Amino acid sequence: MDHGISGSPSSLLWIFLLLFGLCLSSHAQQLGAAHVVDRKPHDPTLWHTHIDGTHIFNFNVSWVFANPDDPDGDGDAAKGDAAKPVIGINGKWPLPVIEVTVGDRIIVNLLNLLGGQPTSLHFHGIYLRNETHMDGPVHVSQCPIPPGSSFTYNFTVTQPGIYWYHSHVHGQYPDGLRGPLIVHDPDNPFEDKYSETQLLTVSDWYHDNMPELIGWFMSKANPTGAEPVPDSGLFNDALNATIAVKPKTTYRFDMINMGAFANVYIWFEGHSMTIIMIDGVYTQLVETNMIYLTPGQRCSFLITTKADTSANFPFIASMDLNLFDNPSTNFESNITGWLVYDEKKALPVPADLYEPFSPVDDVRLAPLDNQALLGEPDQVVQLDVMMDNLRDGANYAFFNNVTYVPPKVPTLYTVMTSKDLATNPTVYGTHTHTIVLKKNDIVEIVLNNFDPGTHPFHLHGHNFQVVWRSEPDAGPFQDSNITSSDFARVPMRRDTVVVHPNGNLVLRFKADNPGVWLFHCHIEWHVQSGLMATFVEAPLEIQQSLTIPPDHLEVCEKMKIPTEGNAAGNATDFLNLDGENAPPDRLPDGYTSSGIVAFVFSCLTGILGVITIAWYGFAEGVNEGEEKKVRIEGQQDGAGDVELTDMRTDSTLVDEDRVNERK
Repeated sequence: MDHGISGSPSSLLWIFLLLFGLCLSSHAQQLGAAHVVDRKPHDPTLWHTHIDGTHIFNFNVSWVFANPDDPDGDGDAAKGDAAKPVIGINGKWPLPVIEVTVGDRIIVNLLNLLGGQPTSLHFHGIYLRNETHMDGPVHVSQCPIPPGSSFTYNFTVTQPGIYWYHSHVHGQYPDGLRGPLIVHDPDNPFEDKYSETQLLTVSDWYHDNMPELIGWFMSKANPTGAEPVPDSGLFNDALNATIAVKPKTTYRFDMINMGAFANVYIWFEGHSMTIIMIDGVYTQLVETNMIYLTPGQRCSFLITTKADTSANFPFIASMDLNLFDNPSTNFESNITGWLVYDEKKALPVPADLYEPFSPVDDVRLAPLDNQALLGEPDQVVQLDVMMDNLRDGANYAFFNNVTYVPPKVPTLYTVMTSKDLATNPTVYGTHTHTIVLKKNDIVEIVLNNFDPGTHPFHLHGHNFQVVWRSEPDAGPFQDSNITSSDFARVPMRRDTVVVHPNGNLVLRFKADNPGVWLFHCHIEWHVQSGLMATFVEAPLEIQQSLTIPPDHLEVCEKMKIPTEGNAAGNATDFLNLDGENAPPDRLPDGYTSSGIVAFVFSCLTGILGVITIAWYGFAEGVNEGEEKKVRIEGQQDGAGDVELTDMRTDSTLVDEDRVNERK
């Protein structure tokens, strides 16, 4: 039966206010499961056991309220100080530090208590040799872990260094689900050069939650693709961090950029830094006064404190403003902490330091093991970075005109079920940008950045040699007249590297770790807009060595995601991709950014006109008893359908118009 609504403008206004109030009430109820954060240290006896080299971590992932950038603790919402829901572990935030030793086994038993969001964990920088199914990115090596479900990550750590763990689903980690992972080295070559260690994380921070921000970012209301600018920044998940230090002592600082967007310049007033490790790779000692750290990157360095304790010293992480399109007029780009020699002394205001900054060039940081330049490549992969709008009006990111769209079957499960066809990239779909690698081949990535912004690119499952990086505005590599004779003889190695605006870089690695590994920009907004490619490395070896655990398959069943077949879910004809997930169509030739902006404002004007007319009467049919459903990102044909009563619509869901089904 059709029930219409009509009336005068005043009555419609009251109806609007009533509905608005109900929405606020509903939102409050949705967040009601969260509780005020407890920032006291985690009691490891409650969530961590260690027996004979095996560390078992029991992580209950749930919502808590936190307000890490409230400087005076007054919770003044007018100043943006109000607490927001963040994702905690075992009722606490910040998250616990995972600390193990090389050769240890990590077992994480994760229980998703978020209520409205699926989740996952990725262990950033950990190679996971022969354990690619523990890598964590959803639709790649696993299915999303639905609310109320458990999932076990179980792997051995074979490399020392500073790493971190974070969610790898729907832009979730900037809402709090990220923490440090430290792997101690019994054979640390620099152990005799310092006596104290200090973990130091840096991150940007948003007052709004990611689902709302992503909804705006990936919409026609934002046709230029302007990334949301963070509201503030944090050291060790706090504002105005202080670190007590002793005089005449050498400290090892292990620093992680756990941010979503901001690259940062870092310096310590009155102190120099001696770099000893980047992204888990020991380096030759290099002294510097400033480093540059992008999201995903880590750096370990030594600082020797002064003999004089009469003053305290600020340390600063200054966000790279070249990344931000529209920062607010009162935006504070500097994150400040202090080395405290004497807690009774004042915390001085940082001295003015003006751009251009001069951080150490990380390409100079030769590895301590002196690994020589890998030989001529067996396979060259060229990836051209660009941004463009599609027919839905939103701005997308592309490698070689392909914007990533998740497949219906996780890529690893296509590997496991496609038999000999696993070596054929077709089975992985048109929009996952999959490159199949042969075991032990030398792979060269030539990356050309046709975008005026910097991008930090991260490779799962490996680190790589950075054999060449151009200056900004150098154009594509193939036009540079650079040859392999110009490459560094002992190249810098790391797992996350920045490419300059309109520049290029060349990477090499050996395909000696069979698995399914993403290569993507670690700006979380660009992950959302599709700047990802997939390496399927030695797929036949994966089939022979790997067994998917039952609990991994169970979460797929709960999410109604198939675990057999090609990217389209076709388990009969693996070369038939009918029905695969696809992005919106391309715009007709001739559309420009300015034209799109004009088009959007024209649409907004039309919408305002319709709203005005609606004040004088409208009717909207509501079908009684109809079961309303929404879709998880990347899923179609019922794969991932979730009733609204089971999942918050403001959490991990996207507009269905963004993911089409190709017939």
